[in-house]
Amino acid sequence: MSAERLYTPQMLAAAVELAEFPPLEDAQFVGSARSAACGSTLEMGLSLDDSGHIAKLGMKVRACAVGQAAAAIFARHAVGKGPDDMAAALEAFSAWLENDGPLPDWPDVALIVPARDYAGRHGAMLLPWKAAVAALSTAAQAG
Repeated sequence: MSAERLYTPQMLAAAVELAEFPPLEDAQFVGSARSAACGSTLEMGLSLDDSGHIAKLGMKVRACAVGQAAAAIFARHAVGKGPDDMAAALEAFSAWLENDGPLPDWPDVALIVPARDYAGRHGAMLLPWKAAVAALSTAAQAG
């Protein structure tokens, strides 16, 4: 698959959306993730509502356009989700990338589907869910 088919205009447009989710100065909880395959990193700050669900988020993303697009589609739809939602989403994405599961039930996931054929991008695609799970487990421990 060529780079033109991987980096679609829609994926690149999603990647620039990250400007709408700058790091939170007042984050209650922070989680981070790193892709061993490519070195991409993501640090996520979360503020939670009274029921422990995401109320606000911000990110610092150092990743390729695929990782940036994954972070953007995560951020578009993460508010209102709780620890169980994030753990299930991470499990679904991991299984899908390993060819062991169906396309994850996450809005706008179609934007990153072309990257599935590039195993070297899988780690970058999982960064936002891994960082969210890390931040939410910190919240559970503080609970």
